[in-house]
Amino acid sequence: MWSEVTPVQIVSWRMLNRLKNETWAADLIDQMYLDDDNLEWAKATGDHLDSDADDMHRDSNGVLLRTGDSVTLIKSLDVKGSQINAKIGTVVKNIKIVSENTEQIEGKIEGQSNNYSYKIC
Repeated sequence: MWSEVTPVQIVSWRMLNRLKNETWAADLIDQMYLDDDNLEWAKATGDHLDSDADDMHRDSNGVLLRTGDSVTLIKSLDVKGSQINAKIGTVVKNIKIVSENTEQIEGKIEGQSNNYSYKIC
């Protein structure tokens, strides 16, 4: 966290926020300083939010997903109840979050609206 390398500071901030329930981690977070741009970058994953990580939709890179985001498929998916096979690299625009299941999103591929399951790697 004391590194002069900005990406190291960002990763340190994110890791400490994952452990913020520990007294020592909370103390270290209080001692850290990040300028506004770097703090915004650090917060991009949503690690600082108080909600449980299990209740959050994240992509394969750990970035928090929200309704209206676009995602690119990292593997081909057979769409349940359809003949469509969504190929790797397909962009799903304007997704909707399925609140009951953090491993599902809703989106349109080829004009059809369906639920697409994804597994966070």
